[in-house]
Amino acid sequence: MLKKIYSILKKVVFAFLMLYGLNYFISSLHIYIPINFITVGIVTLLGIPGLSSLIILYFIVK
Repeated sequence: MLKKIYSILKKVVFAFLMLYGLNYFISSLHIYIPINFITVGIVTLLGIPGLSSLIILYFIVK
């Protein structure tokens, strides 16, 4: 049980760091993906494809 909680927590922290790193590197292009429960959840569940889908969704909505 403790291993499963640790694994989920590790994925959530990694998703947060991926979103933060993305925002840091592409901030010069004025592209900002908000870091909230929904975006962290999407990146936690889907990984890199989830992150790329958030970027594509940003361009569709904007």
